[in-house]
This record gives sequence, structure tokens and C-alpha cells, in this order.
Amino acid sequence: MLRVRKSAVGWAVALTLTAAGLTPANPAAARPQPAPTIDWQPCAEDSSAECGTLSLPVDWNRPGGERFDLSLARRVAKPATREGALVFGPGGPGDSGVDRVVDGSSRFSADLRARFDIVSFDPRGTGDSHPVVCARDLLARQPQLIADQAQFDATLADNALLRADCRARTGALYDHVDTTSAARDLDAVRAALGERQLTFHGSSYGTLLGQRYAELYPDRVRAMVLEATLDHSVGTRAFLDSQAATAEGAFDEFVAWCDRSRACALHGRDFRAIWAGLHARAERGLLTDPKRPGVVLTPFELSRLTHKEFYDTWRWPGLAEWLGKMDAPTAMRSAGPSTGDAVAPYPFAVFCQDWSLPVRDYREYAGHLRRAARLAPDLRYPPALFALVTCLDTPTPVANPQHRLRVHTDVPLLLAATVHDPATGYDWARNVARQLGRRGAVLTYQGWGHGSYSSSPCVQRAVDSYLIDQVVPARGASCPAVEPEV
Repeated sequence: MLRVRKSAVGWAVALTLTAAGLTPANPAAARPQPAPTIDWQPCAEDSSAECGTLSLPVDWNRPGGERFDLSLARRVAKPATREGALVFGPGGPGDSGVDRVVDGSSRFSADLRARFDIVSFDPRGTGDSHPVVCARDLLARQPQLIADQAQFDATLADNALLRADCRARTGALYDHVDTTSAARDLDAVRAALGERQLTFHGSSYGTLLGQRYAELYPDRVRAMVLEATLDHSVGTRAFLDSQAATAEGAFDEFVAWCDRSRACALHGRDFRAIWAGLHARAERGLLTDPKRPGVVLTPFELSRLTHKEFYDTWRWPGLAEWLGKMDAPTAMRSAGPSTGDAVAPYPFAVFCQDWSLPVRDYREYAGHLRRAARLAPDLRYPPALFALVTCLDTPTPVANPQHRLRVHTDVPLLLAATVHDPATGYDWARNVARQLGRRGAVLTYQGWGHGSYSSSPCVQRAVDSYLIDQVVPARGASCPAVEPEV
């Protein structure tokens, strides 16, 4: 079985409301389906964790039809202090919840781990949960950026070939990897765990799973944390504009840190001038990656890899060192031919079933590029532009289209939002909070990074209090920034 290890695709997306995305095709689809008890066994990678599978319908509108196995992992709480199970919704799309539990259960505080079994899973279509697989050569054809109408037309044709290939290799599940289907999986997990209500912590793309679950099963939500929240109500232009402004804001924060911190290898130098020079060399095809000798970096790839390092402040010194090495170039060497399997996992498939980002033609696409460059004059190419390319000409309506939230839970959902989040902007959290109204509460972290629970003791205390005792932070609650460690 193919395995997806912590996807770098990382996150993102947007569109208008259609009834198909808000309610099940029939009422029976929203009712809990009988779920067998999970046969937990010691995990092969670490016997202190337990792994198991849960057999679920490929299509929840046909519960008696074809099935697949959802892969799960858990770490059990101390019997004397156990209060229930906390389910973690992984990000990405494509991150492995199983890996998070087996390799990274310390993400949660010792107090939470003492009170709750920490449970997660590989969402359908990813990791060990019947992954979507496609021909590697077709995946490689996807351009990072589109240069003209001819390439736009070629991309439409290649995307159609890719969808057909992925469907043929993956089977029926390929057309059912949307987050609405995953939310129904999540309710089956809750039932199999023997939990009357769900205690949930979703991160990044996992917040979309939490939002959808809260819409479908409001009376089954005990407590729900949405950390680094996606706003699943925006259309193509608003999605791209927000992503461009968010990415450029993160770039500005990194530059400000480099100016004030001697931990930055480029401290005391004109960082923006250095960056402009690197970008110009990338435009000419003369920039290579010092971590991968001979690999030429395109302008888009330079921006993408740099943006990725904004996710955690502990990565910032390494990013400055990497950029500094490229500023002192060595002789270029050509990269050898790529090797590998003929097929590859494609966890990003879920994105195109959750978001409708239509673009009519190259003229409209070029307009998006120009606007992104104005909003992000340094980073220039926010990684979200790739989402536009890879989902071009996806058949509509998509399975889980964008819409304003309709949540009627008894307990407010807690949004843990970071002011300088590089991927899911603070404006998204505020927009989601407005949609939730009194059924949402925002906890603001004034610092940096994609997520806040692991980087701010203040946030961790507030989140733990909410998850354990259901104490909702006061309106306007905020936690101070934690300066990047050196």
C-alpha cells in the first residue's frame, strides 16, 4: 500500500452556495450508520500506539455498496484520568493523521493526553486509506504557471486525462474523496469509538472537516477547536487575493525579523535587494537549490519553498541560511533524470472536489496573475496559484462547494487564529467567526506561524480548558506573540 508522509501541498481555496453541498442527497445519508468496533492492535512503527481500520462505504448515499478501509491510530489515556476520546483532523490536504499519532502525539499537552485518547486517521483517498493514485508522468505535466492561451488549452486537456487516469487506477473512491464524505466518515469513527458526542481538534485543512461535521451533526458536537481556519465561502478572486495578501504579509514579517535578529544569516543586509536578485536569476533559469545540487528553481518554486518555511518560526534561521547560500552561487550542475515508480499518490484530489475555482480562459487567468503580483510584490507567486491550475475545468457542481456556514451547535466552536499566519490568513478566521455568530469564539495569537497551539503556552492553556472543561474564552481573548527562538 502506498504511504503519504506529511504532504507539502500544505493547504488552501473558494465558491458560491449550491444545495447539493449543504444537505445529504437523502435524509438517511446523514443518519449514523452502524459501525463495527475497531480492532486495535499495536502499531508496527511504534507498539506504544495502537492502529486499526474501519470499513466504510465508498459512497455514503449507497451504504450497502462498495467499501474501503479507513486507517486509524490512537494513544490511550491513563485509565484513572480518562474522560473520552479526542479526534484530531489532519491538514494538507494529504497529511497523515496516523503519522501524527504514531510519530507526534506530543503535539498535545500532557494534560490532554492524560484525559483523552488521542485518535486520528488518514482521510479517505490519502495515506493508508485507499489513496488516490495517478500516473506520475501526467502529474508531472501540470504546469506551475500558465504562459499563454495555448498552454491554458493544453492544461485543460491534460487535466481531463489526469482525472480519467486517477479514476481508472483508484476506482470508485476517486469520485468520493470530498470533505462532506469525510465528515460522514468522522461520524462513523465517533460511533465506533463509543463516543456519544465528538471532541475534535482540526488543523488547517482539517478545519474544513470540522466545519462540515458541525453543519451535518450539530447535536453531536461536544467541543470543537478549529486551528488555522479555512474560509470555505469565497470565490476564485477572493480566494486568490486573500492568499496573495496573506503570503506577502508573512514575507514582510520574516524580513522584519531578519532586520532585528542576529540569528538571521542575512542580518544587516538589504534583504529585499537580495531577494530581488534571486528572483531575477530564477526568471533567467540560473538559480539552483543548494539543498539539491543541480536542481534549477523556477520563480514559482523559489516562492513556494520560501513560503513553506514561514509555517514555523523555528525554521526561519534555516531559511535565511538557504537564501544566503543561493546569494553566493556556485557553478551549476545539471540534475540527472528523475527516477521512481510509474504511479504516485495524489492527495490533492480532495481539493478539487471541495472547491470550485472557475477560470474562463487565459485572459482571465493572466488577470489573476497580475493582481497577485500587485498584492504580493515580493513573493509574487503565492502557492495558491497552483490550486487554480490543477483544478482547471473540474466538472461542476463539485461535491462539496463553497458556501456560507450554517452551524447550529449547542456549544460555540473555538477558532484558534494567528495574526501572521502565512497560509490561512487571520481574515479567514474573522470571516468564519462572522458566519458562526454566537456559535463561534475567536482566540487570537498575536504571533507568527501556521497554527498556534504548539507555539504559544497561552493558546495551549486556553484550548485545553475549552476541550477539557468546555470553558469558552472571553470575547476578544488574545495571547501575546512568542519571539522566534534562536
